[in-house]
Amino acid sequence: MIVGSLLKISVLALIANKLRTGLTLLGVIIGVTSVMTIISALEGMMGGVEKQLDQLGPSTFIAVTIGGVITSDEQYREMLKRKPLKLDYADDIMESCDLCEKISPNSYKRADVKYRSESLRRVLVRGTTHQLIDIIDMEISQGRFHSREDDLYNRRVAFIGDQVREELFGTLDPIGKSMRIGGHKYTVIGVAKKRGSFFGNNQDNFVVVPLSVHLRQFGVPRRSGHLLIKAKSVDDLEEAMDQVRVVLRSLRHVPFDKPDDFSLITADAVLEQLNAVTRIFRMGLIGISSISLVVGGIVVMNIMMVSVTERTREIGIRKAVGAKQFHILMQFMFEALMTTLGGGLVGTMLGFIIAKSLVGMIDLEITPSVFAITAGLSISTGIGLIFGIYPAMRAARLDPIEALGYE
Repeated sequence: MIVGSLLKISVLALIANKLRTGLTLLGVIIGVTSVMTIISALEGMMGGVEKQLDQLGPSTFIAVTIGGVITSDEQYREMLKRKPLKLDYADDIMESCDLCEKISPNSYKRADVKYRSESLRRVLVRGTTHQLIDIIDMEISQGRFHSREDDLYNRRVAFIGDQVREELFGTLDPIGKSMRIGGHKYTVIGVAKKRGSFFGNNQDNFVVVPLSVHLRQFGVPRRSGHLLIKAKSVDDLEEAMDQVRVVLRSLRHVPFDKPDDFSLITADAVLEQLNAVTRIFRMGLIGISSISLVVGGIVVMNIMMVSVTERTREIGIRKAVGAKQFHILMQFMFEALMTTLGGGLVGTMLGFIIAKSLVGMIDLEITPSVFAITAGLSISTGIGLIFGIYPAMRAARLDPIEALGYE
């Protein structure tokens, strides 16, 4: 009953001082909104990156000449000096790596694509083998992916992205239609499921053709080639990578006392490196935005101090009729917590809305997470406890005789 009475008194006090309550709320809302915007935006961006990397699958890794998270110009210049990764290494790896289940060499080039009067410029044309569809998460919307026979007999067939389908064929069924890639005629055999954009890059603006045809038309790649390798299981991943490392070092004649002149990349490794590189940056942003939280807390404390001063006689009367120090302390703490918690709820919602708008500019989506909501409410509650305790204690310690005589 005492708790209920204290809550009622706190609510009535807040309603009676609308301007003061509004200013306190404003300070908390600004602080929580700034922090929640940063947390939600960073969470959304990292979630988008993780979603992209998940397409590789937990047992897949990539062999590249230049790749991974590059942290310095010196590291990038060193990678540029490396010899190109030959796509025919794939056969040697499959012969020597008994823990490798599938391997798919990949080559890239940009070219103009055309169907009748419609055309698209600089579309990403990927040359790969039929095993790619079993290695990465690429869903098929229509038709099929190219087969082993298409690879073997150098058939000019094309598997296209949804953007290419929409721009070139519109409402027509593209399957079986002939299109031109860089001036050469290809038959459309399949369409990928729409994936949308990622950091402003359209992921549906691509064409996949058999590797043999790609190499014949565009030549052997110097820098853009890589090998996608799938281990037999997640447990075999590390050992499979070690076997591939031994094979590549032998094929590329890397001395035993020299580091690898290639990179083996997994999705988890990229995510860990990215988190490590951006950790300081993220903490700095959150730290800077937390300044507004401190300012909001100071606003709460100052306004609560003013409230205590204005209500000194009221406190004296309550103590005179039997209220204990604990009751006065809890009354003012309830007022502080109710104000900051209300501001926290509004700030959390505003922070998420602003973050969603910012992240939407780079074609990512975020959803409210338990972590973000908990963080927002915990921050606002913490402000009320930390910055509300001193005014509440000061009110609780007032001498009832002096309080009654206060003018």
